[in-house]
Amino acid sequence: MSRIGKLPVDIPAGVTVNVAGLVVTVKGPKGELKRTFHPAMSVAVDGSTVTVGRPSDDPSHKSLHGLSRTLIHNMIEGVTKGYVRQLEISGVGYKAEPKPYGLLFALGYSHQIEFKAPAGIKLTAPQPTQVIVEGADKEIVGQVAAEIRSLRKPEPYKGKGVRYAGEQIRRKAGKAGGK
Repeated sequence: MSRIGKLPVDIPAGVTVNVAGLVVTVKGPKGELKRTFHPAMSVAVDGSTVTVGRPSDDPSHKSLHGLSRTLIHNMIEGVTKGYVRQLEISGVGYKAEPKPYGLLFALGYSHQIEFKAPAGIKLTAPQPTQVIVEGADKEIVGQVAAEIRSLRKPEPYKGKGVRYAGEQIRRKAGKAGGK
């Protein structure tokens, strides 16, 4: 058995999990998430736990087994606690400004960049050089954070740009200078 796949997922109080064929729906205080799983995997709700089963010990079934269990665990954790990614902006004049539709970035280009928040994602900028991405779906939170980072990736000479909080940028020396 898959070490991860064979572990049951506990359902906390206030969370409901429904299985309808291949579709698993998880509802909780932070929202509702739906996901369609592979037809080979069998998902069952037993009281306050969710278990995932597989038909054989085929390598593809083994990998799907662990993946399916982890996806369900992330869905349950997302609707109870939620997921947060923090980004830092560094550079002279680089900033993020909260707007009703999302954020407005000034990142050293000749124009400002409007970033619209997708459904289920909350974008905040407590300081002009800090951006917080919050949501229930781990996959979408990570994707939005990656898209914001890609607006101006950190460069290796001065470290200017948008980076994840705590991310270390490998710096280069630059020109050696004259004689």
